Amino acid sequence: MPISAPAVRFAPRIRLCLRAAAVLVASATLAFAPPAQARKKVKPPVATATARAELPASVLGALQRAKVPASAISVVVERIGDPAPIVAWNADRPMLPASTMKLVTTYAGLSMLGPDYRWRTSAYADGTLDPDGTLHGNLYIKGTGDPKLVPEELIDLVDKIRKAGIRRIDGGLVLDKSYFAASTRDLPPFDDDASAPYNVGPDPLMYAFKALSFTVTPGEDGKVAVDVLPALSNLSVDNQLVEGSGSCSAAAAAARPALATGADGTLTASFAGDYPLRCGPRTTNLAILDHGTFFTRGFLALWQQAGGTFDGAISEGRVPGNARPVAVHHGPVLASIVYDINKFSNNVMARNLFLSIGAATGKPPATTEQSSLAIHAFLQKSGIPMPDLALDNGSGLSRDEHVSALSLAALLQAANASPVGQVFIDSLPIAGIDGTMKNRLTNAPVLGNAHIKTGTLRDVRAIAGYVAGADGSRYVVVSFINDDRAEAARAAHDSLLEWVYAGAR
Repeated sequence: MPISAPAVRFAPRIRLCLRAAAVLVASATLAFAPPAQARKKVKPPVATATARAELPASVLGALQRAKVPASAISVVVERIGDPAPIVAWNADRPMLPASTMKLVTTYAGLSMLGPDYRWRTSAYADGTLDPDGTLHGNLYIKGTGDPKLVPEELIDLVDKIRKAGIRRIDGGLVLDKSYFAASTRDLPPFDDDASAPYNVGPDPLMYAFKALSFTVTPGEDGKVAVDVLPALSNLSVDNQLVEGSGSCSAAAAAARPALATGADGTLTASFAGDYPLRCGPRTTNLAILDHGTFFTRGFLALWQQAGGTFDGAISEGRVPGNARPVAVHHGPVLASIVYDINKFSNNVMARNLFLSIGAATGKPPATTEQSSLAIHAFLQKSGIPMPDLALDNGSGLSRDEHVSALSLAALLQAANASPVGQVFIDSLPIAGIDGTMKNRLTNAPVLGNAHIKTGTLRDVRAIAGYVAGADGSRYVVVSFINDDRAEAARAAHDSLLEWVYAGAR
């Protein structure tokens, strides 16, 4: 039977931000972008015969230790603003870039939409509103793909709806998700793990990344508590965990709930087993339900907690022409979204941004093809040569996205010289300091001197970004490893960054 309420805590307004606590360095440490007044359109560099014809010995050695052939790696190293690559190894070969593809999506987004662009999630109503706050009609919620619509953001919309005088919805709740085409939804997960949060697909009303976070915490009083974020309506937790003396590996299994949906639609998360005090807190993140159901249950949980009532039908449809605006929530600025996407390599946010580019610069509903064409057109207009670029979903979580190291280096050169250069560079992980580079090169001289986006798939390792050399020179670095043993070859990329920092000689 379910445990008493105090051991099951719902905290819908606790922040679900992706920014981890990290040591920050001043942007002046790596001021790659020139001052705004000095930025001009520059023609990106192209490969020339003067490029180094071999890889650095330290990189070759690391590849050999990993048993990865040199033919499986591509490398481009360029001085910022210099059209002649220092290294161009397999430079124009299309490769799987993994998450370094996010550089294309985020730079295009910043340039095409602007760093201050904000998504809108809007509420509309039809029918009449009684003085007591009863809406005799439908409440419509329309999304435009906000990648970071988390509880503390959605509660703003709820509060604004209540300030408009609505307390009780006597009609239905209708979700307008027409901003993205239906073809962009319910796609198969990348690696068949539908419960993995990184596999969550895009949606105009994506809420809290469509994932529940369950945290199991043993207490000194012998009880084991379960916290759930975000709060959802019709969610029940059956907590049968007891403090025991078993292994922490068994405790990890016990901390993962079994999920079941009852005949009345209630989703029950069941926990059972021993959980020793010494194992400490453990959090499990699971993608559940479909986007529409997840958003609806999250909205209703906040609506009910704010004192609102609703017992009508839930459906999907467009906002009718006779509906009146009630409230609008503006999400975080794009610069903040790009920071989260690149620092922490968030696939879900990148996919929503990718489709938003197509919708905002064209005509909704957005498709992946529309977004791809819009980005290609932007690159061509900007004079950034990327003839081998193949876009799929803009996140790199794909086997159909390809780009060459030379093309991505051209984008990095152009980004550095652009008006959004500093915002873009600041979003990249800093070697040994934060993001996906936090635990790499922590004892190397290059520590804190490289802004590097990483990429990881089963047989792909990738790096792309900027290095400030020890002698004051500044470099663009791009490298892809596509091989079954790519995971073992990460040291080759670390060696490349150290070599570049030491002067690329």
